[in-house]
Amino acid sequence: MKITAYRRIVDASFWLLVLAIIVWIALWASSRTPIGAEGEWVSSDIRRQYASYSLPHGSLPYQRYYGGNSSCYSYGCSAIKVRAANNSDVVVIIKAENADGRVVAHAYLRAGNSYTFELPNGTYQTFFYYGKGWYPEKNMNGGVKGGFLSDEVFSKDNPQTLVDQELTYSLVLQQNGNFHTKPSKGSEVF
Repeated sequence: MKITAYRRIVDASFWLLVLAIIVWIALWASSRTPIGAEGEWVSSDIRRQYASYSLPHGSLPYQRYYGGNSSCYSYGCSAIKVRAANNSDVVVIIKAENADGRVVAHAYLRAGNSYTFELPNGTYQTFFYYGKGWYPEKNMNGGVKGGFLSDEVFSKDNPQTLVDQELTYSLVLQQNGNFHTKPSKGSEVF
């Protein structure tokens, strides 16, 4: 009888230990949620802290990686003007359409605002990175830091050749509009 009672106590202790471990894992996991394709995790405290955080309009969040935006004041200049949607901030990234495809300009646009990029004549591809809750420590592709915590969308336009002209993107849904972005992904943008 004593051995049977002892086994029941051991069995009950084992199952209590298993239950305690499961509860601990559930509590630990609920305080952290994934924020990227790379499986990066961020605590719920950080998620709450940055949930509605936005950068100032026109700031250059990736300046240490891509440099600043240059201006074009002489002959042979074009421009790309972007008007952000009223319900979402967007980072606009412009790449040269050449062999290295390097980023030549970028800026953070707050919802409902416009920004104009001055560029030398050439062929460029424009990418749009939308989202909510800017987190400056988020790891992006290519070693770049800074990104949105939720509602991320990556899109792009086809490469466009500009010669002494201004190209305008209005990222506002319009009936009978003539511009439709194409899906993209972080690895293509960064």
